[in-house]
Amino acid sequence: MAEAVKTAEQSASERPVVVSAVGLTKVFRDFWNRPKAKAVNDIDFEVREGEVVGLLGPNGSGKSTTVKMLLGLLYPTGGRLTVFGKSPRDVENKKLIGYLPEETYLYKYLTAFETLDFFASLFGLSKEERTRRCDQLLDMVGLAHARNRPVGEFSKGMARRIGLAQAMINDPAFLILDEPTSGLDPLGCREVKDLIKLLKKRGKTVIVTSHLLSDVEEVCDRIIVLYGGRIRANGGMEDLLTIRTNDTITVPRLPEEALERIRQIVRESVPDGEMSVAHPHMSLEDFFVDIVNEAKKESLETSGSRSGGAIAEYLTGDREHDAKAVLDSLTREEETPARTLAKKMEEDAAKAEEEAAKKRQDELFARLQASAPAPEEEKSRQAQQEIEAKMSEANRKLKDLLTNPTDRKD
Repeated sequence: MAEAVKTAEQSASERPVVVSAVGLTKVFRDFWNRPKAKAVNDIDFEVREGEVVGLLGPNGSGKSTTVKMLLGLLYPTGGRLTVFGKSPRDVENKKLIGYLPEETYLYKYLTAFETLDFFASLFGLSKEERTRRCDQLLDMVGLAHARNRPVGEFSKGMARRIGLAQAMINDPAFLILDEPTSGLDPLGCREVKDLIKLLKKRGKTVIVTSHLLSDVEEVCDRIIVLYGGRIRANGGMEDLLTIRTNDTITVPRLPEEALERIRQIVRESVPDGEMSVAHPHMSLEDFFVDIVNEAKKESLETSGSRSGGAIAEYLTGDREHDAKAVLDSLTREEETPARTLAKKMEEDAAKAEEEAAKKRQDELFARLQASAPAPEEEKSRQAQQEIEAKMSEANRKLKDLLTNPTDRKD
């Protein structure tokens, strides 16, 4: 075991450095520019490609401040900090980073699908690619059934799932998860941990900050423990957590006679040592997940978030699909919001020009028709109508004279 851990550490040390901090310091000052609090105090650490690192510490230890400096939201007071070899404020670096904040801030009137589509558009993804990724992520986080519901109606756990999906919409090479399992049910926690393990297999780099130490222990390769702005511990999980003064042996269930013989051997070998024999037990999380899975098999309905589906296809690193996507992107003009607006303006202008041309044509036809001489038949018909009108008028006057003789003049 020790040799395997040593080999893994050697291979990790040969990977490219994603995050490098040397003498990193952050001092907050008051209105008069006087030092008020030293949140991060001269820390050094590295995070290499493919590592999952847990950033731990009590409240006020400097975790959030360190994360904000990694994102370029805060500027260090001292020291040097690089992400992918560049300043954290480099705009191009933002395309490679995914971030899940501690609190999920979303536009509450947008639906789940519209929320993910909005964040995807910020990375210049085509409409087809945005739709594909949004559908896959909604299925992965168990919210496909709520894709058209406004996120303002979501519970905290459901909003957290959407926040996790938006952090991965750009398939980031470096992912920062601040309390990723906060507000999630045990099923959601399990799915997040499975996702982190998958990202590690793909060579992604992940930094996790959490107060749920059991989650960190399960997914992280290495931990950095902060206290008072300083690093108090930094190392691999195996090195820091192994109790080398005790041994544990796990065997199938043994008869009582065999257990007694083992106890006798242990007493003879370690006469003054304490010994205990107990059955192994599953974790409460495993027990809970089994119960829920049984309920799902019975097709019980729920209006809340459901267990997620398969991992989003583009996150699994399907090379054949990635190659096809690259060819499509090279042969198809990407449809960005700006390009869509320009296209719509061109279509509106063409439509207006077409309507104007049709109107000019109608006006010209009307003028020609008005100036053209009437046919002979039309003239004859009009003359006949005039004669009939005059005869009708004469008949009316004659009738009046015959019916009212007293009105005649001598």
